[in-house]
Amino acid sequence: QGELVESGGGLVEAGQSLRLSCVASGGTFAGYKVGWFRQPPGKEREFVATINWTGRETQYKDSVKGRFTISRDYSKNTVDLQMDNLKVEDTAKYICGATRYGNEDPQTYSYWGRGTQVTVSA
Repeated sequence: QGELVESGGGLVEAGQSLRLSCVASGGTFAGYKVGWFRQPPGKEREFVATINWTGRETQYKDSVKGRFTISRDYSKNTVDLQMDNLKVEDTAKYICGATRYGNEDPQTYSYWGRGTQVTVSA
């Protein structure tokens, strides 16, 4: 599997966009479902979006539907999260995870990155 490394976080104003990227450094996502989760300060990790190995199946948290898009780039071995029309309540550490058979429950994920901070100001 290698190490999962996230990038692309930052400080933006509400309504702006960010694109996060998760790379399997030294490994591959082959056969894995990859998920993006987020953890606001003082709160538990929550599901944001997942994409299966083929890229044909995606799932989103209700509050990000229509604003976030998860995608895979097989040539770069990355899973990206395009975040548009960001809101203050999207502020959190965003973390990617990989699983063979998991779902929206973070406990079903075997591999995790360290996360990248996204801060949205009003």
